[in-house]
Amino acid sequence: MTRFRIIALFALTLAGIFGPQGAAAQQTGFGLPIYGFENPAPAESVQPTAETAPPSTAPVVAVTQPQAEDYEKNTNSDVFGAQLFTGAFARQSASTFNDDYAVNVGDTVDIRLWGAYNFQAPLTVDPQGNVFLPNVGPVMLRGVKNKNLQARVEQAVYSVFRSNVFVYANLAEAQPVRIFVGGFVNRPGAYGGTSLDSALHYLDQAGGIDTERGSFIDIEIKRGTATRARINLYDFLLSGEMPQIQLRDGDVIFVNQRQNTLSVRGLAENPRTFEFAPDDISLTQIVNYAKPTPDATHVRVTRSAGTVRNVEYYALGDAHTITLNNGDLIAFTADKRPGTITVRVEGEHESNQEFVLPYGSRLGDVLSQISYSTRSAPENIQLFRVSVKERQKETLDTSLRQLERTALTARSGTAEEAQLRKNEADMLLRFVDRARKIEPLGQVVIANGLARDDLLLENGDILKVPAQDRLVLVSGGVLFPQASIYNPSYRVSDYIDQAGGYAGKKGGTRVIIAHPDGTFDQAEGNSRSQVNAGDEIMVLPEIQSKNRQIFKEVTQILYQIAVSAGVVLGL
Repeated sequence: MTRFRIIALFALTLAGIFGPQGAAAQQTGFGLPIYGFENPAPAESVQPTAETAPPSTAPVVAVTQPQAEDYEKNTNSDVFGAQLFTGAFARQSASTFNDDYAVNVGDTVDIRLWGAYNFQAPLTVDPQGNVFLPNVGPVMLRGVKNKNLQARVEQAVYSVFRSNVFVYANLAEAQPVRIFVGGFVNRPGAYGGTSLDSALHYLDQAGGIDTERGSFIDIEIKRGTATRARINLYDFLLSGEMPQIQLRDGDVIFVNQRQNTLSVRGLAENPRTFEFAPDDISLTQIVNYAKPTPDATHVRVTRSAGTVRNVEYYALGDAHTITLNNGDLIAFTADKRPGTITVRVEGEHESNQEFVLPYGSRLGDVLSQISYSTRSAPENIQLFRVSVKERQKETLDTSLRQLERTALTARSGTAEEAQLRKNEADMLLRFVDRARKIEPLGQVVIANGLARDDLLLENGDILKVPAQDRLVLVSGGVLFPQASIYNPSYRVSDYIDQAGGYAGKKGGTRVIIAHPDGTFDQAEGNSRSQVNAGDEIMVLPEIQSKNRQIFKEVTQILYQIAVSAGVVLGL
């Protein structure tokens, strides 16, 4: 019977220690999950008053990352301010105290006394706001600012020790706190940190503000039923202003519902969706938010009125007179022609290198101002244009993508044929990778054009005046690519023989004759076509493929590269 009495007494003791509140200690008073703490406090301790807030003694642990999807969504959002919350503020708590930090219950203060009396210890501010110093007694520190901490401790010590005692006081650790984040955030809950951490730290832990419903300009910091502060994140984003609000255990960060919004597109550095208060907002304020680029001159405002959408058009100079409404779409545009364009002339000539011309000038306006030398070949003048280069690049990329699809979807009847197709596909994909790195020249063929002088010039055009050339260049699929002296009696095959002949089979090899004026002729491998001084003979490589579609596409791409870039690319 003695053994059973001992067991019964032990059970009653355990019941007295843990009691009926053990289960309640696993949730907050709001029924919300707790993040960042191993041992959350009981339910009745999460609603402290401003004066008697008990310190949280539970250790802060590393915050888990259930918010990864929220961070990715914020990164890709067009809502202004969403990119704040990608985990950067949540990763690490604050570790230094500013001068205006007010000592709070639960903070740790390092105090050292030396001289006639020696003492050293980290002291925790008790619930009454005091630390206890031996031979001095309780010292009230709650509410004392960090910059006044040293003087406050000295005052207490020197009231007892008149001389020969020196004092050093320093804030060591902030009170661990649990802050509730609610309203329109991605993951409402209670999050752990310290009283040093800013509201951004806790909002980031909560996955950030809900970009479809939450407000970035109306965030409340609440203590009990009182609102201690309001935060407008636009002040932080645009001017770096963030109120220093010292949080306490049980404080609430509440994100209110999103207010009016409008979207900005076009010539702006911040083409985002912006939020504004229900009062009317002027275009001037949106200009400060969106930062239009220097070339923006006008703004197009698309207003939504039910099923009807009205479009209004204004000059940016009238921005202060334009009122915007909820749901408007703003597009900044450049509604003016450039005043001048710049054309560069390179090569063999004796005139200026740069010509600044009125917008709308034509090729004849520049040609009439070029002074040629005795070595110039004006009949072969060349024009290179950026817009043509871009179109040539797009056309080449389209052909390469088609070749990739053909190579990767080729069918095979047997295992041996499948292996051959795989090897061929690997070779073609390597060829595609090399071909994508080639940059076209963007040359416009203007030789022999009937309306050459009427061609409109574009800003950045380059004219090249070739020198009279007595060489013929042979490149591509020959044994010894070289430049030969022009011989009027030579034909294509003669120059190829002089370069060592074909590197592959002669039959069916395609040859391109590139003329200095930008025009091209095609010839077969055994051609006796005429060649002129300054021409380039490009021998395209032989293509080995039983797939007729691949043969056709590779042939077309090789020809495109030779014509647009002047390069013979081998397989």
